[in-house]
Amino acid sequence: MTVTLGHFLSLGGMLFAMSIIGIFLNRKNLIVLLMAIELMLLAVNMNFVAFSHYLGDLNGQVFVFFILTVAAAESAIGLAILVLLFRNKSSINVDEMNTLKG
Repeated sequence: MTVTLGHFLSLGGMLFAMSIIGIFLNRKNLIVLLMAIELMLLAVNMNFVAFSHYLGDLNGQVFVFFILTVAAAESAIGLAILVLLFRNKSSINVDEMNTLKG
């Protein structure tokens, strides 16, 4: 059995759907929301790499490196906000995030 482009795209679609479900079902815990966003980026990256491999072009794989760089920066900023929220409110409830407005 060979792994085709359809297999990779269906796996990417399932990962993307799981991340959407994770975002809509859990709106309380900020850590789970960040993990769902990272899962969404992983699904998109998998599609880029699959298309890049099957088309014989490296542009998709180079684009994945830029996405991973932005995702790392997003995770660092998100965790910094999480630490700030926990220090101020002693919880990581997303509903209490609106008190950080300026």
